[in-house]
Amino acid sequence: MNRYGNQSIRNWAVEERPREKLISRGIASLTDSELIALLLASGNAHESAVSLSSRILESVQFNLHELGRLSREELMQFNGIGNAKALTLIAALELGRRRNQSEILERKKISGSSDAAGFLRSEIGDLAHEEFWVLFLNRQNKIAGKQKLSQGGMTGTVIDVRLVLKAALDRHATSLILCHNHPSGNLEPSDADKKITRQLKEAARLMDIPVLDHLIVTQAGHFSFADEGLL
Repeated sequence: MNRYGNQSIRNWAVEERPREKLISRGIASLTDSELIALLLASGNAHESAVSLSSRILESVQFNLHELGRLSREELMQFNGIGNAKALTLIAALELGRRRNQSEILERKKISGSSDAAGFLRSEIGDLAHEEFWVLFLNRQNKIAGKQKLSQGGMTGTVIDVRLVLKAALDRHATSLILCHNHPSGNLEPSDADKKITRQLKEAARLMDIPVLDHLIVTQAGHFSFADEGLL
């Protein structure tokens, strides 16, 4: 934690204040707590914005992925975090996720399960509920689009095969990659996962749109039906 502790940032040496530090030393010089403090702009009556930010990070073991999982209501449990600050943090973390996806989308095609899993992990890897997504690929195996097809609870989601095929035809996809997350962190496919994979593969085959893979994604890793010989 910063050596000034809970003192108001106004009382810090000028060169140690987050804004001035950013200007004089660059963005890389700031700690995660200082970056969050810039978003919050102020702390509370008992601690500075940096101290409050450090306390928030400490609650998630200083893991930014876990910070991204906190809801507006959970963030507002911290003294000094109201609705506006909570929404600012949520928006900033979402921009980070989208930037990561945009960079992946621009720089490479999908050449294996790790590429696809990396693209979708920032989207669904840290969710507390299950979501089912489809990546639509063109003839060069580049991502032509993505779509969330279903959202469920902690233990599952329901997939409509017709919606998947309609979305693929609308986007002129030449192949598909299926993907869903397991909020439990368990990467093993369930019997329901295997069943929907068979159904979607068979239905898409009739439309001459191969299903290249079905991925189960968590923040820690992924399971590939294709890599494991289950497709």
